[in-house]
Amino acid sequence: MAAGGRRRRPLRYQSLAALVEDSQWPFLFLVSDFSYGAEDYDAEGHEEQKGPPEGSETMPYIDESPTMSPQLSARSQGGGDSISPTPPEGLAPGVEAGKGLEMRKLVLSGFLASEEIYINQLEALLLPMKPLKATATTSQPVLTIQQIETIFYKIQDIYEIHKEFYDNLCPKVQQWDSQVTMGHLFQKLASQLGVYKAFVDNYKVALETAEKCSQSNNQFQKISEELKVKGPKDSKDSHTSVTMEALLYKPIDRVTRSTLVLHDLLKHTPVDHPDYPLLQDALRISQNFLSSINEDIDPRRTAVTTPKGETRQLVKDGFLVEVSESSRKLRHVFLFTDVLLCAKLKKTSAGKHQQYDCKWYIPLADLVFPSPEESEASPQVHPFPDHELEDMKMKISALKSEIQKEKANKGQSRAIERLKKKMFENEFLLLLNSPTIPFRIHNRNGKSYLFLLSSDYERSEWREAIQKLQKKDLQAFVLSSVELQVLTGSCFKLRTVHNIPVTSNKDDDESPGLYGFLHVIVHSAKGFKQSANLYCTLEVDSFGYFVSKAKTRVFRDTTEPKWDEEFEIELEGSQSLRILCYEKCYDKTKVNKDNNEIVDKIMGKGQIQLDPQTVESKNWHTDVIEMNGIKVEFSMKFTSRDMSLKRTPSKKQTGVFGVKISVVTKRERSKVPYIVRQCIEEVEKRGIEEVGIYRISGVATDIQALKAVFDANNKDILLMLSDMDINAIAGTLKLYFRELPEPLLTDRLYPAFMEGIALSDPAAKENCMMHLLRSLPDPNLITFLFLLEHLKRVAEKEPINKMSLHNLATVFGPTLLRPSEVESKAHLTSAADIWSHDVMAQVQVLLYYLQHPPISFAELKRNTLYFSTDV
Repeated sequence: MAAGGRRRRPLRYQSLAALVEDSQWPFLFLVSDFSYGAEDYDAEGHEEQKGPPEGSETMPYIDESPTMSPQLSARSQGGGDSISPTPPEGLAPGVEAGKGLEMRKLVLSGFLASEEIYINQLEALLLPMKPLKATATTSQPVLTIQQIETIFYKIQDIYEIHKEFYDNLCPKVQQWDSQVTMGHLFQKLASQLGVYKAFVDNYKVALETAEKCSQSNNQFQKISEELKVKGPKDSKDSHTSVTMEALLYKPIDRVTRSTLVLHDLLKHTPVDHPDYPLLQDALRISQNFLSSINEDIDPRRTAVTTPKGETRQLVKDGFLVEVSESSRKLRHVFLFTDVLLCAKLKKTSAGKHQQYDCKWYIPLADLVFPSPEESEASPQVHPFPDHELEDMKMKISALKSEIQKEKANKGQSRAIERLKKKMFENEFLLLLNSPTIPFRIHNRNGKSYLFLLSSDYERSEWREAIQKLQKKDLQAFVLSSVELQVLTGSCFKLRTVHNIPVTSNKDDDESPGLYGFLHVIVHSAKGFKQSANLYCTLEVDSFGYFVSKAKTRVFRDTTEPKWDEEFEIELEGSQSLRILCYEKCYDKTKVNKDNNEIVDKIMGKGQIQLDPQTVESKNWHTDVIEMNGIKVEFSMKFTSRDMSLKRTPSKKQTGVFGVKISVVTKRERSKVPYIVRQCIEEVEKRGIEEVGIYRISGVATDIQALKAVFDANNKDILLMLSDMDINAIAGTLKLYFRELPEPLLTDRLYPAFMEGIALSDPAAKENCMMHLLRSLPDPNLITFLFLLEHLKRVAEKEPINKMSLHNLATVFGPTLLRPSEVESKAHLTSAADIWSHDVMAQVQVLLYYLQHPPISFAELKRNTLYFSTDV
């Protein structure tokens, strides 16, 4: 630390106005708390040893603000004549006034220099506006007039205000006189802040419009990626390249800077100076303005200045699971314009101020992605056992239920916090151990790193963001200890993702997500430049990570695929739907391989927030999602779990769907309904090795066609089954069980199954669970045992089909065993409670029977009530 300098005390503020009132902070940062410091722990929950990052030497913490104006920054780092940033409060005329007026000149000089930079940035932003407007009226416009006006809204006005202010202030500072007045200039500037309110209100729309225009127009994309900003008059660099997104943020940044400088000026202006009342008035106007728009301003800084004066902008950050020394560790990864930095959060000895520790970094010029051969040769990562993941989910659900009960009973906040902490620990372990998709990166100098992600979507996002930056002329470099310390120190302020993505980190008033069934029709897609074999997959989030739920058929050799396929997706607290569009690779000599699995090429991807108010309607909601110039049209509607519990008996005398199982077996003179036997036979014949069988949704129209054929007892059933997509046949079997007038394991026995699975004594549980099976009506019992043996055979092929007993229990448990409508109303208050209170137990009931040695109908019936077994 420079002599005479002082470390600034870390403070937290609730609003910008509160921050302005504190003189110790010359510039703005708002931070939010990080829950429980889980980043300091590995997969086993042990605290990690905190050492220096690879290639760096240990050094003390340096407090170096990357946002300080060049003049003040240089002085604070100088020798013994450095100036304290916090001189005494209030100034009286006389000896102190001279010192104060000297500081006043320094503050104004620094502000004037930064004002020049700001005007140059606004000029750079305005430069492409005129030619864009000129082309807007031609036959080949780059952007429409409306798009131009949205993106550059109020920039011209802001530029003119600040240019006039700068032109008037500059001569007063250059020809310095301690009695010169400039308070009226600040007063006028403050009175024109209304233009910033209009800018802030439009800011989000401007960014979204610029992003969409970049995706759909290559010409505009090139313009927006490299805008040239003039350097200061005395600077060696004539121009620097900055993105339009970064420049659009500058006015938001500036509106707070002007107010804070006013505060500093007042501190160093004697009370009897003519400027004092003018500056007071300007500060009052500015503070009122900041208070009025506080919630609209995103105070996040997006850039840090390198020692060479270049801007290093944060492009993307997020939590990723890194596999390091054979164990999984949660890291916060920061992608800057020229470097990828992997860090973890640590606490200082005081335990109050949080900092990041750099684990490693790679300059983007040295970063390469492995070839297919290298990926194949890399050590493979073994997935975490399904049953352990399911156990974690069960614990999380049980803890959620306990927290809700405590809140309903107005329990002690300490008890609730304790439960929340337990829930966080389980959610953190689930987040750490559930990802399976490898994302490998190499340093050109030899070191390799491996992350595990939950879906192709994230892997594609990170890869694309890195490759986009690598298109620029990047140079390799090595960061010195000081540079690394400054960069890592900036991460806390720059980060856009503050909390680990788990439920326990969400506020109580945040949406718990949707529970029930989402019906999605993928209609068609446009925007492909050449013919390809195309298909889409659908993903939804559950327990903090994404799961693939459906896949359309491959539409061959086309630029405009028309799928028109409907899927029914079960939601478990979901908040987002993702659509990914792929090109199917049939040529095995050209496939990309990662983790020994064929990976088709992602053509586009998009995400939709599942807003309950929009989705929860009886009507279909049609929308279009844009992804890399591709437009996919889809429709969706949602059925809540409350509604899905309602089972409507069939009014038809014939048919099998919605008809009691005893009626169907009696009519057919069979022990197991024909539909169950035929669907199972077809799945075992050609679908038992299908990846995701019973988990991946079949096309709804195919399922409805099969339903109609079975209901009509059509002679062409077998022919139709042999031609039908296997996921549709699996979906038909699930639909049959779901549409029974009451679940297969009956309404009457449901409470007893819930009590039996909760027993802790193995012998007591065995007696109870077997007794309950014997209590089922014969058609229900025989059908259940028939299905049970089939599901065990499916699970035997788990290495190929990826469907374990746990996966199958998750799919079928809530279908075969559900609370009656009356019971769910009596005991549960919300859809979320239905999931947390019952669904996991339903899964556990089916899992118990799937893991049990073979159960014979005859044996069951022969045994007495007090069935016993060796435990």
